[in-house]
Formats: sequence, C-alpha cells, structure tokens
Amino acid sequence: MKIAFIGLGNMGGGMAANLVKAGHEVAAFDLSEEALVAAKSNGCATFTSASEACDGAEAVVSMLPNGAIVKSVYSADVIGKAPAGAVFLDCSTIDVATAREVISLAETGGYEMVDAPVSGGIAAANGGTLTFMVGGTASAFERAKPILEAMGKAVIHAGDAGNGQAAKICNNMLLAIHMAGTCEAFSMAEKLGLDAQTFYDISSVSSGQNWSMTSYCPVPGVGPQSPSDNDYQGGFATALMLKDLRLAMEAADSADAPVPMGARAAALYEDFNGAGNGGLDFSAIIKTL
Repeated sequence: MKIAFIGLGNMGGGMAANLVKAGHEVAAFDLSEEALVAAKSNGCATFTSASEACDGAEAVVSMLPNGAIVKSVYSADVIGKAPAGAVFLDCSTIDVATAREVISLAETGGYEMVDAPVSGGIAAANGGTLTFMVGGTASAFERAKPILEAMGKAVIHAGDAGNGQAAKICNNMLLAIHMAGTCEAFSMAEKLGLDAQTFYDISSVSSGQNWSMTSYCPVPGVGPQSPSDNDYQGGFATALMLKDLRLAMEAADSADAPVPMGARAAALYEDFNGAGNGGLDFSAIIKTL
C-alpha cells in the first residue's frame, strides 16, 4: 500500500520506518530537512510538501504537534489532494473538538478518517510496540487497523470520532496522578528511614502497586531500567505530559467533569515545567520532593 506520512519527529520517524519494514511504500514529508534525511535512510520516499506526498496515496498518516496544525494540514494539503477513497489516520494528540471537526471535514470531502493517538513513547515508536486508541466509524477503523498494527502491539477501537483523543487524555491524566503519588510515597518512605528498594519490594506486590512504580520507577536503581537511571533523560518529556494535562483540563471543563486530582497533577507539572524542566522525563518531578 502507498501511504503518505506527514510529521517525522521523535515519534513519527520511527512509525514511518516501521511501515516501510511492513512492506508499505511510504511517501514522507516534514518541515525538518534532518527528519527527511533520516526518513530517506529508513526507506521512505521524501517530498517537499504534504500535498505532494499525498499524491496517489491510499492512506495518509499524520503525527503533528497540535490541533491547529492538524486542521491546517488536512484542510490545505490532504483533503482534496489525496485520491478519492483514501483513508486518513491522525495519530497526533490533540483536543477532542478539533479531532471531531477535522474528521467531519474529511467525511464531507468523501474520505474515511480516524483519530488514533498513541501510548508508548519514542522507544515504542521505534520498536513498533505502540498502543493506538482509535476513534471513528467501524468501517474507518477496520481500514485503519492493519496500518496501525504495523506500528503497534495493540489497536483498540474507542468508539466514535474523537474518542481516541478522549481515551488518550484520560489515560495520561491518570498516569500523571499515579506518577505524582508514587514520587510522594518514595520520598516519604525515605524520610521515614525506609530503604527505597525495600519499599519497592513491598509496595510492588501490595495494593499500592501501579505502572509508574513497577514499570517506570522514578527512583534510580530501583525496578526495571527507566529514565531515572539515565538522569531523567529520554522517555516522556515533562513538556509533553503537560500538553496532555492541559488538554485534559480543557476537556474536563467542557464536559463539566470534576477532576480534583487531575487538576492538582496539572498544577504540579505546570510548576515543574515552568522551572525549566520541560525536557526532563516526567518522572523527574520526584526532584521537587
């Protein structure tokens, strides 16, 4: 299948490479010349505009920074430029309203489209082990699924258009809450004279167990290898977590959903990011304790 891929950043570059490995013909575009060079070395054909990449494509996959850019790219360079009958897959993490608006525009133009944000980070993007949360019609999902399966380990239909984004921001709000709580618990354990490894050995098999502890421990040298073992470099940047939390707060407000724990986590990450820590992994928030 010929697939146009728009947005070759930290996540998109690895995702496009995995589509090539799966046997697809990938036409790639990004504003970064460096990203295009990397994509070409991974077997992608590269183009100087998104509309050129979409020419003749049976599917279009995008991984872009925010909702405004997603809407602009699809409105100007994808809808009406890709062949009739192509399916669109936006894997960006954006606000629910914009996701639904862009899908509506695509459907009006005669295309099927899904919102398919990801969970897993850069390593999973490179390794083809992402989880995709997909919103859209059953028909669009079935067309998108084999493409997504070439880039991930799990592809889950979340329901109607925009529900992929809803699942992503709810999941990441919960992740931020868990991480902040895990950091607090380790910090308090230390101050009470309890060794971090001993606390991990107890809590990881008790009712306090959670993913932030057992798969992504914020304490160096405890649990499986994680960014904390690399001075909080790599992983999921604080700035990106904050982006997702801001989207979650906007969505909660629009849905009149009370999220006191989510709001507190968002405030903590606002402060941590504002102190110049946006490039550190989000587990580095333990430094504040």
